[in-house]
Amino acid sequence: MNKGELEAAKRWGACGSAPVLHSALSVLLLTIMVWLPLGRAQDAAPVQASRTDIINYIAYSESLASSGQPTPAQLEAQAAAGVQRVVYLAFADHDTSLLNEDRIVRSLGMQFVQVPVLWERPSVADFRAFAALMQEASERRTLVHCQVNWRASSFSFLYRVIFNDVPMDDAVMDLTSIWTPVEHWRRFIVEVLATYGMAPDCEFCDALRG
Repeated sequence: MNKGELEAAKRWGACGSAPVLHSALSVLLLTIMVWLPLGRAQDAAPVQASRTDIINYIAYSESLASSGQPTPAQLEAQAAAGVQRVVYLAFADHDTSLLNEDRIVRSLGMQFVQVPVLWERPSVADFRAFAALMQEASERRTLVHCQVNWRASSFSFLYRVIFNDVPMDDAVMDLTSIWTPVEHWRRFIVEVLATYGMAPDCEFCDALRG
């Protein structure tokens, strides 16, 4: 290679291969810049709670549902779905209760009402208090809950049968889809029905008679 060819080779190496390498690096960097934010955004995407994800959730109608204890995210989903009132039938110091549920519910624009029902001794007075608040605005979309939907489903059963004229067979099937009441809760249900001139007299009422 003579001196002229050597100079030409140097010029080609400086002006030919370097731009190609620079271009390849640019493409690689651009690809990383495009995909990296997308990956991070996907990783950070929040999981949306559903109003029906709550333990033992059951919807009886457009305006009434009962469930176990909801989380803050599930309460937010209830509010987004149009629920206007949350009725809690247990005690705030329960091991699985939601701390500051009253404030959370109110901050979401819903009414919060608590009727603390003793698990061991549910009473007719408890049900009367529940029924009275439900009748204050019977059209208000309401979630009734306790911890696992045993208190709540029992009170909902009674309210639907006594005040909403739901056939007892239908209401019993909804109740037993959640649980079969234990003895002292069966006595409570029968006592409340008797207070309103009713009796557990239906095809599926054996679940209430023991």
